[in-house]
Amino acid sequence: MLTAFIMAGGSGERFWPLSTKERPKQLLKLVSDKSMIRETVDRILPIIPPERIFIGTNIIQAPAVMEDLPFLPVENIIIEPAFKDTAAAIGYGATYINEHLKDKKEKLTMIVLASDHLIKNEDNFRKRIETAVDAAKRDSSIVTLGIKPTKPETGYGYIEVDGECYIGEPAGVRRFWEKPNVERAEKYVDAGNYLWNSGMFIFEIQTILDAMEKHMPKNHETLREIGEIISSAHRVNDDSIQDRIKEKFEMFEKMSIDFGIMEKADNIKVIPVDFGWNDIGSFPALEEVFDKNENGTISKETRLVEINSKNNIVLGNGKRIIATVGINDTVIVETDDAVLICHKEEAQNIKKILKEIDWDKK
Repeated sequence: MLTAFIMAGGSGERFWPLSTKERPKQLLKLVSDKSMIRETVDRILPIIPPERIFIGTNIIQAPAVMEDLPFLPVENIIIEPAFKDTAAAIGYGATYINEHLKDKKEKLTMIVLASDHLIKNEDNFRKRIETAVDAAKRDSSIVTLGIKPTKPETGYGYIEVDGECYIGEPAGVRRFWEKPNVERAEKYVDAGNYLWNSGMFIFEIQTILDAMEKHMPKNHETLREIGEIISSAHRVNDDSIQDRIKEKFEMFEKMSIDFGIMEKADNIKVIPVDFGWNDIGSFPALEEVFDKNENGTISKETRLVEINSKNNIVLGNGKRIIATVGINDTVIVETDDAVLICHKEEAQNIKKILKEIDWDKK
């Protein structure tokens, strides 16, 4: 029986000032008239019903998530009381879902997705998910989807495939590699058997819990104790239950699923895919989504006037004219509360702004 766990606790700091703590990137309508998390849920509804779609988030963002996804049961919004990275988040999600659906008398297969990725070919995406589900069940494998690179990207981790690399066919994994420099990224692309690490996973819940027990025993013991709390609770989101779960959360080892499980386990499979994936990791990534004007600029929600300007990204709030004179390769973002002006090459540093702002000043 298929279930989905969508990770939606990120802060989206690289999209400030559009992104805030209460409404981070996944809750923004960046690429369409729907939020990115709504796009993610709609993408899997043809194969998984709402009652088996779960969202992992935090107490700050939970109200906005519920407002944006009113058709999901309230109990399917899993509130993580602390950030302990993806190994804890996925383990907690698996444990919660396992307890929530334990009366179904079927093996549960879990699809783990990010809430803020763009996928252009959704039919192809669902086809690859179904292939991954078959592989996960057949071999008790932990399956991940690897994106066929289109360029030597330094912002992603890579998966080295063991042997030949064919789109849509499960393959063994030789090694996971951290984000490379440009020279190494070029070698990866030329080699032909390296894929971008998408952060999407498919596995039977018992398989991932067994992997936790073997490779992260401390986290597994904590998950076992949390499972007992959930099993005995009438309502998991009651304050008293959340307080008990929060105590256990502090015991988790803070580590990504890649470091904790994927790089250690011997039952990992990867499926090379090519369905128009983009993680929209920063403002410059929008250039791969929107059409450019005659000056090479993309703009949204603004009346833009450009003089001797080109290759900019201009996002307004629809209230003012934004004019540029002699401005090139720049990100300009206007909201009701702030204005961002940033060279494209510095876009990864936008999150540093949040540490410099005195939030007590109006």
